[in-house]
Amino acid sequence: MAFIKLQFRPGVNRDQTDYSGEGGWYACDKIRFRYGYPEKIGGWTKASPTTFYGTCRQMWSWVTTFNDDFLGLGTNLKLYIQNGPGGDFSDITPLRLTNPTYTGANTTNSIYTTSGSNTVTMTLAVDPAAIQGNYVNVSGATAVGGIPASELNTTHPMITVGTPANSFTFTTTTAATSTVAGGGGAGITVSFDITVGYASATLGYGWGTGAWGHDSWGSSSAVPIFLPQRDWWLDNFDNDFVVNIRNGAPYYWERGTTTSPVTALATRAITLQAYATSQSYSANDVPIKVMQTLVSQQDKHLLAFGAVPYGSTNEDDFDPLLIRWASQDSPGEWGPTVTNSAGFLRVSRGSRIVRALPTRQEILVWTDSNLYALQFLGTTDVFGLQEYADNISIASSRSVISAANIVYWMGQDKFYAYTGRVETLPCTLRNHVFMNINFSQFDQIVCGTNEQWNEVWWFYPTADSSWNNAYVVYNYLDKIWYYGTIERTAWLDTPLRHYPQAAYTAENSTSGYLYNHEDGVDDDVIAMEAYIQSNDFDLEDGEQFMLTRRMIPDIDFAGSATSPTPEVTLEIKSRNFPGNAFNTNTDDTAQVTQTSVGAYTGQVFIRIRARQMALKVISDQLGTQWQLGSPRLDARPDGKR
Repeated sequence: MAFIKLQFRPGVNRDQTDYSGEGGWYACDKIRFRYGYPEKIGGWTKASPTTFYGTCRQMWSWVTTFNDDFLGLGTNLKLYIQNGPGGDFSDITPLRLTNPTYTGANTTNSIYTTSGSNTVTMTLAVDPAAIQGNYVNVSGATAVGGIPASELNTTHPMITVGTPANSFTFTTTTAATSTVAGGGGAGITVSFDITVGYASATLGYGWGTGAWGHDSWGSSSAVPIFLPQRDWWLDNFDNDFVVNIRNGAPYYWERGTTTSPVTALATRAITLQAYATSQSYSANDVPIKVMQTLVSQQDKHLLAFGAVPYGSTNEDDFDPLLIRWASQDSPGEWGPTVTNSAGFLRVSRGSRIVRALPTRQEILVWTDSNLYALQFLGTTDVFGLQEYADNISIASSRSVISAANIVYWMGQDKFYAYTGRVETLPCTLRNHVFMNINFSQFDQIVCGTNEQWNEVWWFYPTADSSWNNAYVVYNYLDKIWYYGTIERTAWLDTPLRHYPQAAYTAENSTSGYLYNHEDGVDDDVIAMEAYIQSNDFDLEDGEQFMLTRRMIPDIDFAGSATSPTPEVTLEIKSRNFPGNAFNTNTDDTAQVTQTSVGAYTGQVFIRIRARQMALKVISDQLGTQWQLGSPRLDARPDGKR
């Protein structure tokens, strides 16, 4: 019998049975389709050798008029700006409002060490009201007890507080060589960051769920309290950086007018209220608690979605459906007057605003049940609101993105697209995703584009995970889906950086890395494992057995420049009935090896007899890139039993 050419439809379909999807692909990991044929995705490398503190959930990039290439990162512990690709992360985390800094007599010779110990105690002359787990910044200290000044004069998480009174402890890399009861000199400055947040959503019991302290930290309750993950919203107002903690305070960071940003990067973001005061506007007009801040770049308004009403300075008055905006070109001017454009309006349906996203000529606003469009009118009303759809859902505030002038988002049970109207996005992986997802960690879901490949990516935690560990991809040019496993907590694809960038901090870790994706072909410095498996196929109607004796593979290894002998593993997996498990004969596996990049391997001899078969391509070799073409099987009928 003639060779059977194996050609499959692009995309992966898990919403049909393995056999009914004949002619397509059924399972995959770390692959994409190019011109209809599967290939291994690009690899990733660390964008910077420097780590950052905390779990990053949001990034934002912008270029200033001074040609600074800034990248902002918000984590549950810190707020950073990276100046240029590969640069260090400058800590611009705001300081707490009450007694943020201590100097002079309060800190003179306040450092205590114990010989042989890495634990350093600082005891101030007054109670610093330190909170365990929060961060303290030390500067101006001299070396104490054999611990270098460089290890003291940095940022530290506080390990313990209050023992002895007015004290807190932190650790250093170098252990003390002597015991010192008070050192460091008279020039020590101590400052305290804002309270840290949670890396993921959790339910709190016991200590930390009562009526005071950080998220009610400090007293107990038998009733569980929902403790949300720390999210930041980031945007730029011209050269400056405007940010807020979700359902928290808004902040402002000024780039300044000097040629070099070094001085600005050494300063902390301040509250938007403090910025308003510095611009001679009323701090009391600024909303002290907002869900999301956003800059309408076309008309230069700073907006707050979900906010404390105008005239209130009480966080308890927070209205999750209220939209407020500052006057045009004045991010500190929030009090409406007849001579400015500051104002407010309220969304009428839903219980809370989940997300606002700027698009071509409007800002889309999602509540938990409806979609609205906010449009700049240029009249005395300034902005107008129009309802586009009801009875819709959105999985998380990060699960929406705009690509090629279409907005895509993940709902709670399906995917959507907005093309001028709201549509259900057909998905061949709907059951695969929504029947295996951790609904209690929906806030972790993050969406991003990979414009180079016409892709929208969603990262999410599977049902057996409390951390993002899987992804699903929609290729909006070819209208196909594929999926896999990668652990990422934030993603940003921007033309201002050469590569799409992603952040990852391991669960229960306090530091993470920024990665460049589509850079190389490996998982940083280790081999990336990738595979794709077809649906089952048969010979004619599947009544007869097939006897397969050899295969002529069609695999291109272009891009494997770092591997002298790139290879993949081809498997022909066989079974007799759809309900059977695949046969496990070791003769069913053959290595396809190529010694020069770009050429093809010759024939491979195998021997398999079954009613139906599936093709699987696997790679786990360092430096290997591949694309599958149209392999051929030498198969003939071999009886009915």
